[in-house]
Amino acid sequence: MKKFFHRMQDGKSVSFIYFLVLAYTIIALIWWGVLLFRQSEQITRFELQNLSLRVDSLAQPVEHQLELQRIAKEDQMRSFKYIGEGITFLGIILIGALFVYRAVWKYMKLSSQQQNFMMAVTHELKSPIAAAKLNLETIRRHRLDEEKQSRLIDNTIRETNRLDQLCNNILLAAQLETHRYQLFKEPLNYSALLEQGIKELGGRIGTHVVNADILPHIWLEGDRLTLQIILSNLVENAVKYAPRNTSISVRLFIADKHLKLQVADEGPGIPKEEWDRIFLKFYRVGNENTRKAKGSGLGLFLTAKIVEQHGGRIEVKNNTPTGACFEITWPQYSVQTA
Repeated sequence: MKKFFHRMQDGKSVSFIYFLVLAYTIIALIWWGVLLFRQSEQITRFELQNLSLRVDSLAQPVEHQLELQRIAKEDQMRSFKYIGEGITFLGIILIGALFVYRAVWKYMKLSSQQQNFMMAVTHELKSPIAAAKLNLETIRRHRLDEEKQSRLIDNTIRETNRLDQLCNNILLAAQLETHRYQLFKEPLNYSALLEQGIKELGGRIGTHVVNADILPHIWLEGDRLTLQIILSNLVENAVKYAPRNTSISVRLFIADKHLKLQVADEGPGIPKEEWDRIFLKFYRVGNENTRKAKGSGLGLFLTAKIVEQHGGRIEVKNNTPTGACFEITWPQYSVQTA
């Protein structure tokens, strides 16, 4: 079955064949009903003819009338049975067809997402490997001054860090989905954690300006590693889609007695019809063949999973005047000034 669906890469062809088989089944059911009704009419005619031949043998007209009523009632009961059975079978067929169609559609959608994921991961793996290899070969073959050599080494480290992060995202996604990753929650100075993470991201990202507005002395009960991944994924997601030399805003503040973390960019934004789907595994806006932004479709999925396991809520909004804004709401926090 899987081989069949892999061969049928065109979803329209699969849908056409599916609905063709469904239409054939329904037409066959209707034809079966027509034949049964014809058979019922033949039985009724036969009994009426038989009754007309026995009319002289009936003692009274009352008996003749009772026989007519019996024949009419049996014909009515047969019609009721055929209609009831037909409606029941049709309902079962339609319900079964709905479940089968949903299962097939989900499989095809997942298969398409996995294919896009493999294409994206392949590109994401090859790019840092190729860059690191080129840098190392340049250092080996040429005598470079200390400044150029240091710049190439720093670039190689950045590419290997990017490769390491991708591998960690893939591994963590698998562990979170199978509930194998155990969060190590501890009291954390969340403000300091964010400030440190923003400082590291600012040193790594040279194409955008990261502006921070972090409320100080905020503490959370959480897992240090995964909370760092949240910030990194949201900021790097903004870097992928926002134009170069634009600002990325990171804010930590309190509103309506809830702690909120916002990461906003000045990019094209995200269409509203995509807001509920961007947190799905492997899902990326657009098509992998035409999409220019790098990514594997795991960053926002991981972020949503981590936020959920910490009891928070994440949503996407429109930024003003342009761009996207991801907002995380933390229900439990504390302020410690000492």
